Amino acid sequence: MHRKTVGHISRIFTAKGLSLSAAESCTGGLICHLLTTVPGASRFFRAGVVAYSTAAKKSILGIGQKVFSAYGMVSGETARHMAEKMRLLTKTDIAVSTTGNLGPDVLEGKPKGLVYMAVSTRSGTVIKKYLFKGTRGQIKEKAARAALALIAEVVGND
Repeated sequence: MHRKTVGHISRIFTAKGLSLSAAESCTGGLICHLLTTVPGASRFFRAGVVAYSTAAKKSILGIGQKVFSAYGMVSGETARHMAEKMRLLTKTDIAVSTTGNLGPDVLEGKPKGLVYMAVSTRSGTVIKKYLFKGTRGQIKEKAARAALALIAEVVGND
């Protein structure tokens, strides 16, 4: 499934001459890994950052403490800021981000499996909320695949 989606992303990005970057938290680099499994990914994929901690989100992506204080680390607003900051930082046309709770416990009052992702383009940012079931690894995998599908959806509709 992911190879088909990544192949589709590769074809769309290459045909449109677009570039992509990723700012990952809960997916821990899995989106970047999946994107680079397809030959020719370097034609469109530029950079990825795993900003797992709050400190990394602040220092690498430049997200202010106000965002975390107001919305928490696991939120649509944090996902939006991650994607938008990554797109600007890398000067790419599009950036994707993920932030969520893989479990096993509730985090910031948010349940295991809650994941937010965002895709930022020059014309705006799309934010999606998901509640995945499964083990920590299964949630991570489902989130990465959903992010790929979201990229394909946003770029296909652009």
